[in-house]
Amino acid sequence: MEKEIITGSEALMRSLQSEGVTTIFGYPGGAIMPVFDSLYGYTRGENKMFDHILVRHEQAAAHAAEGYARVSGEVGVALVTSGPGATNTLTGVADAMVDSIPVVIIAGQVGVGALGTDAFQEVDLVGVAQPITKWAYQIRRPEDVAWAVSRAFYIAKSGRPGPVVLDFPKNAQTHTCEWNGPVKTTEVRSYNPYPEIKQDAVAQAAELINHAKKPFALVGHGVEIGNAQNELLEFLEKADIPAGRTLLGLSALPSDHPLNMGMLGMHGSYATNMQTQQCDVLIAIGMRFSDRITGLPSTYAKQAKVIHLDIDHAEIDKVIKTDVAVVGDCKQSLPAITRLLKKNEHKEWIDSFTPFYEMEKEKVIDPDIHPTEGPLLMGEVTNAVADATDGEAVLVNDVGQNQMISSRYFKFKHKRSIVTSGGFGTMGFALPAAVGACFGVPDRTVCCFMGDGGFQMSIQELGTIMEQQAPVKMILLNNNYLGNVRQWQDLMFEGRHSFTHMLNPKYQDIAKAYNIPYDVVIDRKDLKDKIDKMLKTKGPYLLECAIKEDEDIVPMTLPGKSVDDMELVLDY
Repeated sequence: MEKEIITGSEALMRSLQSEGVTTIFGYPGGAIMPVFDSLYGYTRGENKMFDHILVRHEQAAAHAAEGYARVSGEVGVALVTSGPGATNTLTGVADAMVDSIPVVIIAGQVGVGALGTDAFQEVDLVGVAQPITKWAYQIRRPEDVAWAVSRAFYIAKSGRPGPVVLDFPKNAQTHTCEWNGPVKTTEVRSYNPYPEIKQDAVAQAAELINHAKKPFALVGHGVEIGNAQNELLEFLEKADIPAGRTLLGLSALPSDHPLNMGMLGMHGSYATNMQTQQCDVLIAIGMRFSDRITGLPSTYAKQAKVIHLDIDHAEIDKVIKTDVAVVGDCKQSLPAITRLLKKNEHKEWIDSFTPFYEMEKEKVIDPDIHPTEGPLLMGEVTNAVADATDGEAVLVNDVGQNQMISSRYFKFKHKRSIVTSGGFGTMGFALPAAVGACFGVPDRTVCCFMGDGGFQMSIQELGTIMEQQAPVKMILLNNNYLGNVRQWQDLMFEGRHSFTHMLNPKYQDIAKAYNIPYDVVIDRKDLKDKIDKMLKTKGPYLLECAIKEDEDIVPMTLPGKSVDDMELVLDY
């Protein structure tokens, strides 16, 4: 049989195909041109294998890959050139690392012979990327392409997921090698992505839960990553355990489930934060005790026995001291514990959340979502969109006030329905991530909430939306401020608004230039009709909402305070 000789670029195409890749987000340039030339034949005609989405900035390629991965559960792929093309992706890489998102970034590089000479658009990408990736590797020979790609995908999606960067010098793209078929990686030496669950820890956890009078579960992103939503429900329902959800874990439990007590954290539910300090057993499931959740760690749930379920042993005791650690995939650890649980009922404990909820409803929620006078509020816009989509849509949001308020009031019926920059807090994330989400779940409505600050950080991606006719429903909450920073300036800097007021462009003209339908809401009597029009319009849509300029997000746990010091009204 005659040997098949192919280029490294062709080997990359075949290797990506073998990993099940169908969508690539990218931007071409000099050092990656051979790969794009090979890609050309895979995106056209009867033998089409990939959709390539041309973004307008390489950072957007990384965020779009994130959005795709977050909703689909598959690995997101971005393809960029060397130097600034590669470094532009690194914000997205860091974002994916903190939030445990499986993406593979493939970047061009100068030829091996030119490495270290400060050649045009050369950068030590592996050196720069190593601290913010699960793995970073330079493919120096075409013979190594299949192995490297297989290993990259295995590392990115196994265990606690995360980003992988492949640095691809030009000579390895153009030189040839014998093609022996794709490689399948099933293990990596010294890498243990799925630690064996210790049965004594499972038994100890079950024992604590069975004897608990006031158990409380903290549901995190790990439940979504592990596809353990059904296992979570069985666990909670058998032992009748109320649950709070982290920002990234919001859609792991349906919003209307009777055991859902609301969002945790700095701007979360008053009830969940107050009762964290009253529970006797705290069960953290796939969450890492972020500072936005714990407030002052030294005062956090000191009265409770803490059970921590996590796949990553590094998270155990990192922030909060654990009494029982169950290290392993929660899709296996949850049912292992559930089997040992007694059928239980905690009505009195669950009912104790109600007075806190009623207090928040009176002082915060009703004024937020049902105001009767004054300018539009972010909460009422979010609530109106949530009602119109009836829990069926995917929420993508940017960072800042828009993020907190849309996460608080949106409604979720299905898993993997929130796409947000959690740990890294990346402004400009939403627009490209929403593009990725549209390709990840093309049968679902994608609602993208943004503030005027974050929108302008990636506004060029309107070009991508225009070209792809990506059906992103964009809700721009425009208050002419960097609202979150403005709120903190009022709280901590005596109201000195140092460079947080924004002179904004005419978004109507920008939408027209990109041929994207646009409308604006100023009067609340028009809100419902204009939202309905947006949702009924095929393709993309930009709905600008003129929001109260000095609106604050409450409840709020101030920095350095305990979670039960939550403020329902901010007193300046």
